[in-house]
Amino acid sequence: MSLAGRIAIVTGSSRGIGRETALALARAGANILIAAKSVKESPKLPGSILTVAAEVEALGVEALPYQLDLRDVHQVKSCVDAAVEKWGRIDILVNNASALWWQSIQDTPIEKYDLITNINTRSAFAMTQACMPNMMKNSYGRIINMSPPITTSFTGYENKTAYYISKYGMSMVALGAAAEGKGRGIASNTLWPATVIQSQASINFKLGDPSQWRKATILADCVVKLCEGPDDFTGNMLIDDEYLKEEHGFSDDDLVQYRVEPDVEPPRLFAPTNSHWLNKDLKRGDVKQLSSDQAKSKI
Repeated sequence: MSLAGRIAIVTGSSRGIGRETALALARAGANILIAAKSVKESPKLPGSILTVAAEVEALGVEALPYQLDLRDVHQVKSCVDAAVEKWGRIDILVNNASALWWQSIQDTPIEKYDLITNINTRSAFAMTQACMPNMMKNSYGRIINMSPPITTSFTGYENKTAYYISKYGMSMVALGAAAEGKGRGIASNTLWPATVIQSQASINFKLGDPSQWRKATILADCVVKLCEGPDDFTGNMLIDDEYLKEEHGFSDDDLVQYRVEPDVEPPRLFAPTNSHWLNKDLKRGDVKQLSSDQAKSKI
């Protein structure tokens, strides 16, 4: 299915995975609303909604940079309204923006719990709620939430409970949208990386080194394929490399292109293993406490 002329909203698209996703959809012909907070670059946070908009437009499609605080539901609604006002509809929603917090229950202040839940679960719900009526009206929609497969193993929640609540909430939003959009032209799925992805977060939080990373293009390519696919491929919780292998016939050799270090295959730290997908000893959350977190972590 061609994406030429389709309209996509990508949250958190001023850099990293969101930027790569916006550019990949633009190359496929979609017009992009770039939704993020950054309007200015900084050394630790390169890129902004304006720089990505310029990159998108250089690919021959239209862009709309939109400064958005996802915690504000009124801004969320205004963002979606802006896309409809400019282009007349919404076809694709990628809920990519997210907040990271890998700490134990006792080391999670309620204020931090509220923050990550608002940015992750609540914003994905609000964006989906705002977009779905237009998608249903036009009998076409693709919703992709960057969130992991849900585990039922209690051991998998150790030292990640607050984060899991917020990220699995995103997955539940995608599953709910799949159920409510079934038969109405809407497909909704979740997508999650098997490895650490090269991004500003992996750099700032020192999540290993480039030999342990894949490029963000692996997720971006998955998003394009999901958007081009049929609406009956819905309600799935996908791991990027498994999806490419199982649904698109990728081989291990095909996946080499996504390595940051061409000669080194990165470990699949985030893929489900033994019923949980993230090492319980890997702690991160506050850059100011990075040295302490690293001392308590394996990477």
